[in-house]
Amino acid sequence: MNYLPGQNITFTDFKLNGFYNLGQWRPLLFIPFFLMFLLSTAANSILIYLIKSQQSLHSPMYVLIGFMSFSNLIMPISFVPHMLLNLLFDWSGISLNGCLIQMFCIYFTGSFNSTLLFWMALDRYFAICKPLYYHKYMEICNFVKFVIPPVMRNAVLVIIMVCLAGKRSYCTNIIDHSLCEHMPLVQLACGDISINNIVGLLNAFVIPITDFVLITLSYVVIFTSVFKSGKAQMKAINTCITHLFVLTVSLICALMAFLIYRIRNDISSNSRIFISILYLLGPSCCNPIIYGWRTKEIRQTFFKFMNIKVLPFLEK
Repeated sequence: MNYLPGQNITFTDFKLNGFYNLGQWRPLLFIPFFLMFLLSTAANSILIYLIKSQQSLHSPMYVLIGFMSFSNLIMPISFVPHMLLNLLFDWSGISLNGCLIQMFCIYFTGSFNSTLLFWMALDRYFAICKPLYYHKYMEICNFVKFVIPPVMRNAVLVIIMVCLAGKRSYCTNIIDHSLCEHMPLVQLACGDISINNIVGLLNAFVIPITDFVLITLSYVVIFTSVFKSGKAQMKAINTCITHLFVLTVSLICALMAFLIYRIRNDISSNSRIFISILYLLGPSCCNPIIYGWRTKEIRQTFFKFMNIKVLPFLEK
């Protein structure tokens, strides 16, 4: 590790050193991560194309799924290609600016996914609890008031975090990670990093937990309305439970990924890096299945697009 305590030097070029202690076995990690990246890119691209090209999928719910697929496409593209080249060819170098750009893309798209689940909850709330006014509420001019505040919140918090990291002086340049996450980078800074730690925790807790609370409240109202109406809306309950499950798992994984760098633990470096990568790459692979394949209309559109004869049990 390069460390120059006696000189007034700050590093602007870094090396991503993730999984380095695996030695000759390290390049083998290229295979599973490449397959996950391929699945994510292909599945989300197909989903975006289907929603964009089919007029029947232009309703608000499917448009939101399309935005989620776009976000899930951008997230891996921002860090996986560099990580794969690092694993296969040991191309570990990255500039500070490159690291900060990667960090912004990772955290902003991650927070955007959380906020998208909130918008989906609103869509279900208006569709189930206020069906007569659904189209009025979901018009762009009306729905935009639910869009701008959370997006501005996400952007401001992420930009502050990235800018503070960019203003630090760095005494070492070996990042014990395969991508530019916040804490692995700022831990290399000279001097006290308390303010960076606080801002990082705000990003970890304020965005997902606020969205989780709002979504939970929306679903409580939805479940109450559905139970009063009997079994007519069981499909809606299944959709809401799926959304809530995805958000809960995402929140737990996000908090784990943030906290393992902030509290003392016996988790190995390789395990920490693996958890972080799965937390970022896993949803991009799973969401097209959860929100695409499990949705009957999208599934039928896919079969039609591929000119595949649909089996009866797949139509349900």
